[in-house]
Amino acid sequence: MRVALFDCEHEKELEKEINDFLNKNIRIIDIKYQISHFFAINEQIYSYSAMIIYENNEIKV
Repeated sequence: MRVALFDCEHEKELEKEINDFLNKNIRIIDIKYQISHFFAINEQIYSYSAMIIYENNEIKV
């Protein structure tokens, strides 16, 4: 079992990164998704993150 972590400032960027990752030869066990935001110098900043728990489908010898 393995874990892949993703963190982006824009939801579309996170979507692209996850879709690219899902094109690999893996078996998805679970996906956790989270949005957080905070203020920095009068600017609201968002963080879109995901954790994918997966197994590699390559044959182990």
